[in-house]
Amino acid sequence: MERPAARLSSDHSPATWLGANFWSRNGGPLMWRSYDGETVGDELRVLREHGLNMTRSFFYWPDFHPEPHRVDEVLCDRYRDFLDRHQELAMTTVPTFIVGHMSGENWDPAWRGGRDLYTDVWLVARQAWFAREMTRRFKDHPAVAGWLISNEMPIYGAEGATRESVASWAQILVDAVRAGGATQPVSLGDGAWGLENSGHDNGFSLRDTAALTDWLGPHVYRMEDDVVRQHYAAAWVCELTGTYRRPVVLEEFGLTSAFASGAHAARYYRQALHNSLLAGATGWVAWNNTDYDTLREQPPYNHHPFEMHFGLTDSAGTPKPQLRELRDFAGVLEAVDFERCTRADTDTALVISSYLDTLYPFTRPEDRSHVEQTGRQAWIAARLADAPAAVVRESNGLPEGHRLYLVPATKQLLASGWYRLEELARGGATVYVSYCAGSHDEQRGPWYAHLDELFGVRHQLEYGMVNPIEDEETVLTFRQSFGNLPEGATLAFRTAGTDSSRSFLPVEPDGAEVLATDGRGRPALLHRSVGAGGIVLCTYPLEHMAAVTPRVNPEATSRLYDALAAHAGVRRPVTVDDPRVAVDLLVHEDGHRFVWLVSQCPDELTVKPAITPGHRLSEPAGGEVDTVVLPPYGVTVLRLDAVDAV
Repeated sequence: MERPAARLSSDHSPATWLGANFWSRNGGPLMWRSYDGETVGDELRVLREHGLNMTRSFFYWPDFHPEPHRVDEVLCDRYRDFLDRHQELAMTTVPTFIVGHMSGENWDPAWRGGRDLYTDVWLVARQAWFAREMTRRFKDHPAVAGWLISNEMPIYGAEGATRESVASWAQILVDAVRAGGATQPVSLGDGAWGLENSGHDNGFSLRDTAALTDWLGPHVYRMEDDVVRQHYAAAWVCELTGTYRRPVVLEEFGLTSAFASGAHAARYYRQALHNSLLAGATGWVAWNNTDYDTLREQPPYNHHPFEMHFGLTDSAGTPKPQLRELRDFAGVLEAVDFERCTRADTDTALVISSYLDTLYPFTRPEDRSHVEQTGRQAWIAARLADAPAAVVRESNGLPEGHRLYLVPATKQLLASGWYRLEELARGGATVYVSYCAGSHDEQRGPWYAHLDELFGVRHQLEYGMVNPIEDEETVLTFRQSFGNLPEGATLAFRTAGTDSSRSFLPVEPDGAEVLATDGRGRPALLHRSVGAGGIVLCTYPLEHMAAVTPRVNPEATSRLYDALAAHAGVRRPVTVDDPRVAVDLLVHEDGHRFVWLVSQCPDELTVKPAITPGHRLSEPAGGEVDTVVLPPYGVTVLRLDAVDAV
């Protein structure tokens, strides 16, 4: 099945944005008051010399719109010079209108008067007028690549943000850009933080945004307790966002040098860039272009001093390691001819419960966050098993066409969802479900439509009670071979969870065969044949336990998924027998494929990829490859060809 990776277009051709969010080191958000064109030109030149082709720029709202019915024309002239300097360097920019929120502070125009940003009709009209007027002034400049309505509006306009009011506000502002004559793509700049990605309802719906705009733009700054989860944080959000079939631009990502050394910053950028590319992102805009050591007396830097050091260059314009990673990434995009590549199809699907993105009555926010947390861990495990999964949302319908469906540590699906999974198995798929009672004690237990019949078991649950996992390590021992795991193989998992979720499902087989038992001889993994396929039940919440365990990855779920993929006949053109290396592919329109090997090992690693018979691996520039040496947390890109096509 295809994985989404829609593209922005420019002059009817695919466009790849690789750039930086831009404030000059002379002024930060106040740069337009003391605009220094020569300094701006120098700053842009450094970015361009490192392969960047665009910026995201900002109409600082209090300055550009100083009175309700007036735009500051002096600042517009300065912005026009800013655009001209982009054009001279063959760069473009994406202007942002309502700013609004910026770097730890909200900045109101003096005349706002506390009015609601979404529901006060006068204030919404003023915003729309401003967007239309700025669009009218700059729509014909060749350096304008697109438009953004706001910067992180959920932070700036947190009060009164209902889905209805936000969607109406967004419709009016997007229409204002079009009324101003713009033909370039437009999006909201909200960060993609809403219900569908996080389980938190902030009024911004990705489904609504996708219907109104031309791309979706995640902003990702995660604090994590696991290195591998951190490396995949931005990629996971891009994967979730791509389910709404709009181009995904990683509109903000990065880190402050106050929180990471140069080497660690470079590694973070490398992993974020390559992993998000493989997760469907087709544009990247780092936060941000420069440091601001000279602005230490100026808000927001005086009260958020770590905000001074998010730059790709230091305050003197000297490139930092993260800019060199962007340069190297730009080189990879050019080498593989990225604009003519698409994601490789996959036979693996990760089912995301509709309880993440739908507000069902009498459910709790913890249910939604549980789905996101366990789904992310399962998605990472599938990547480390070299069986990268397409995310399929139950709320969009569960499509046929995959050979393996993963339903990790799941408490809740709709009743129809459970019957649909059985139907998919009957059609030839392998469906894997791992049990979880949920993370809290309200109606804890399996919300399954027909548990015993679905899995070929008789459950032994007691009402109101859980069956605690007694051991600090959960060990599965295989009583027969399964996939590529031999009889007698063991998989060990660190036990974790709340008083409710640290529990297993007691069952007796009733038509299912026991594949593996736990350390006390109880059924832990069972298989029921269904039509042309089958259903595999794990009685332990493996993915949930890993998701709540610090510094756990890589962990044994990837080996289980590897075996599931082998059992299901998942087609994997290239694999590496080491869970510290993830493999994924892009397909060039000419037919050849590019293979990414991404290491999650802190040490140098030598691996020997296994490839489909009749094919060979080579360096993109030529030279057959047998073994690959990966630097610590390194990335290698190879070319895969059929032997008769070489």
